[in-house]
Amino acid sequence: MACTPAIIGCTAPVVTPTTTAPPTSTANSTVYHLVNPYSLNIGFSAVWGTSSSDVFAVGGSATVLHYDGKGWSTVFSGGTSWLYGVWGSSSSDVFAVGTEGTIVHYDGTAWSTMTSGSTDSLCGVWGSSASDVFVVGQSDTILHYDGKSWSIVSNGGTSWFYAIWGSSSSDAFIVGNRGIILHYDGKNWVNIPGGGTDLLCGVWGSSPTDVFAVGDQGVGSGGVILHYDGNEWSSMNTPKSLEWVSGNSASDIFAVGSGGTILHYDGRVWTDMNSGTTNDFSGVWEDTSSDVFVAGPNGAAIP
Repeated sequence: MACTPAIIGCTAPVVTPTTTAPPTSTANSTVYHLVNPYSLNIGFSAVWGTSSSDVFAVGGSATVLHYDGKGWSTVFSGGTSWLYGVWGSSSSDVFAVGTEGTIVHYDGTAWSTMTSGSTDSLCGVWGSSASDVFVVGQSDTILHYDGKSWSIVSNGGTSWFYAIWGSSSSDAFIVGNRGIILHYDGKNWVNIPGGGTDLLCGVWGSSPTDVFAVGDQGVGSGGVILHYDGNEWSSMNTPKSLEWVSGNSASDIFAVGSGGTILHYDGRVWTDMNSGTTNDFSGVWEDTSSDVFVAGPNGAAIP
């Protein structure tokens, strides 16, 4: 998983591969299976795709898996890096980031390693286009890609930035440890209040006035969900720590975390779903047909 330094940490988790697949789970119109890629004794931190037949999962040994609607295949692997984040502007422009300043890129034909200019652990990646991509990570690191090369926007601090999401090139959020929330207006990154002291691991929104951040209150203290309405952040606590949040719309959002936690938001309330496993989850992505993919140290979920 890709968040808490003391628990998960943008440092590789200890992976204990399962030997049997948990049962299939169904809720409302959403269907998901929890399936471990048994031939790979590694875990996965994040998942992202363009459709239910074009999904990427990233994790240990710099591994990238691809799902084509029928099964997973390894499309990139090698090295000692752990990949923590994945995002793309299209099916032929995908970025994955991880430890030791690792950035790998897919151009629709092949994966290749890019020069990031950083040796810090990189945790999150998001962009508004193929020529406007941000990566965040350890030591206050923010990198920017202009379609040609990576440049360092910020680094050298003591904070960890874990995730980034935006609605446009002039509206983006970064979250991190100690309740850090940064907002980007197209020119500058500015600290904004609302995160308290919680460790914030994931951020996603349906619009500039509907943004969610999730995280951890501390070891053994449960999780937290923050919501931004365009003016201020409000918070609610959850029994289990949360690692990632993503959705399809303002009324169809998923948050995942420790102990097999999957929460669903219907625009009014968060509901605890039965995942059928107690394995930790670190990433979630949903396509427009309500197929949900979940990644974690013990495997990945596929529709």
